[in-house]
Amino acid sequence: EKENKTIGLLRRTAIHGESNSVLIVGPRGAGKTMLLQCVLRDLQKEEKVQKNLLQVHLSGLLQTDDRTALKEITRQLHLENVVGDKVFGSFAENLAFLLEALKKGNRSSSCPVLFVLDEFDLFAHHKNQTLLYNLFDVSQSAQAPIAVVGVTCRLDVLELLEKRVKSRFSHRQIHLLSSLNFTQYLERVWTQLSLPDSFPDKKFAQEWNAGVKTLCEDKSVEEVLQRHFNSSKDFRSLHMLLMLCLSRVSVAKPTIKPADLLEASRMCFADATANMLHGLSILELCLVIAIKHLNDVYEGEPFNLQMVHNEFKKFLHRKSNSMYNFEQPVVMKAFEHLQQLELIRPVDGSSAKVQREYQLMRLTLDHSQIMDALQKYPQCPTDVKQWAMSAFG
Repeated sequence: EKENKTIGLLRRTAIHGESNSVLIVGPRGAGKTMLLQCVLRDLQKEEKVQKNLLQVHLSGLLQTDDRTALKEITRQLHLENVVGDKVFGSFAENLAFLLEALKKGNRSSSCPVLFVLDEFDLFAHHKNQTLLYNLFDVSQSAQAPIAVVGVTCRLDVLELLEKRVKSRFSHRQIHLLSSLNFTQYLERVWTQLSLPDSFPDKKFAQEWNAGVKTLCEDKSVEEVLQRHFNSSKDFRSLHMLLMLCLSRVSVAKPTIKPADLLEASRMCFADATANMLHGLSILELCLVIAIKHLNDVYEGEPFNLQMVHNEFKKFLHRKSNSMYNFEQPVVMKAFEHLQQLELIRPVDGSSAKVQREYQLMRLTLDHSQIMDALQKYPQCPTDVKQWAMSAFG
């Protein structure tokens, strides 16, 4: 139904020269771009649309201001030569010139243009929302036939629009919400992994599909997929998981085993912060452990460098070994590096006038992350591990 609605809208622009604007709204991975691609693919099969319709695709992540957006519009409409060195007084003038240039020789009708604005909400942060204002203004007036399709995952996107922009928007919205259940999710895994009947090697396809069927029926595999389904229903993360599985297939091992899926899942859920701890120096790791002990003693109260250094010195007093004796500036540098990595962060509102060693901080890791990282830390000294595991510093 939503596909028919969108096709009807864009067909009216492409064939009858009717201007339209619409927003496609839904969470990431709900299929917004897929819907648009399917609609455009179906429309392109019609000869009239194929001849007439021009497309401009902009992204709020790439075209971060109106100047770069205009350059991109000019490039995608192949009008660089027409614009040349012309200087325009305003954005509106420039856009009007571009649309005028698309008019047919007899000036009677103009080529319809489809503008697709991906990450639509980011365009609302442009200065004065000039791009949106002018596009919606053209779609409201009879200057040229254009369709503006915004794609966004923000449900409150209309609240971001200025009054003058909102009044020119048609207020058509297509909402895509994922109503997928786990059985459908499992079916999707099966369809994504299985080989089609048209596959050249029939014998291999048969064996492969039988292997996939066995895989999908495995209890441990079902548990892994249930965990992924609970954390994210979007197909991008599912494709990522399945790609990691497929990358383990080789000539010697031509099927996917449950162990491959478990390993791929472990990689998907790998804690990026804990992985960062593996790259710390011994001194930085010792400071993290000292902070952990301070958190235990003071029940999560903020700390500063001086407190952490004193805690670290307590550990050193128990050691006759001078391997960990570092000068104060070196310790401060390590502490600052932890802050750059965002493993610790300043307490909100802590005064900038305070000396650096007394500035209050909080730890952004939990204890389980620290203990996991310690287990996997390459060549972690035994005494440091023991210190971390002792109840209090």
